[in-house]
Amino acid sequence: MTRIAVLNPNATESMTDGIAAAAALVARPGTEVIGITAAAGPVVVETNAEEAVAAAAVLAEVDRAEKGNAPDAWVIACFGDTGLAAARERASGPVVGMTEAALLTAALVAARFTIVTMPRRTRAMSERVIRELGLEHRCVVRAVDEPVASIAGGSGHLAPVFIAEGRAALLEDDAEAIVLGCAGLADLAAPLEAELGVPVIEGVAAGVSLAEALLAQGVRTSRAGTWARA
Repeated sequence: MTRIAVLNPNATESMTDGIAAAAALVARPGTEVIGITAAAGPVVVETNAEEAVAAAAVLAEVDRAEKGNAPDAWVIACFGDTGLAAARERASGPVVGMTEAALLTAALVAARFTIVTMPRRTRAMSERVIRELGLEHRCVVRAVDEPVASIAGGSGHLAPVFIAEGRAALLEDDAEAIVLGCAGLADLAAPLEAELGVPVIEGVAAGVSLAEALLAQGVRTSRAGTWARA
């Protein structure tokens, strides 16, 4: 049995439950998805200060798990990949950020794509990952001004506003795919794809699939320099 931990950097248990359930739907037979909530994290991650606190909470959860029955791989379930680099230093198995996973998946199926994230002030977090991956020439970031707390119990109620933003992305950004820019938006993938007629990529699902692919290939985090064990 392969064990993949999906780590929610905020302390909202209901979000972890929804994220883990969505991740389990795409996991292969023989993969167990373990939802982990960062107990010391903020309620949501929307600000720079909250991201700093959440990154420390991510590291604490990785360290705790690594002292016991460590998972085979990790997925960081926060758009912006909060604490990703530090987690890679400490975890024994590969660590996949949902934002990197979503963008790399989009790059395989579309020449141009748009992230639709939430709320507006978090756009810089998405843009940071885009720059690090060198995808500025292919990706645009849009946002809807909804608080992350509004999807603690599911995101289906936001379908109309995300569909509207997606349509604008197709017309104004020449987008050929849409990336959902927040953990907990899995409810929106199917309705958006049906309405827009283009691939809609959800980062946690992409992260689980990429983690499984790395494990299947026996590929581990390089310890040659940047992510040498701390």
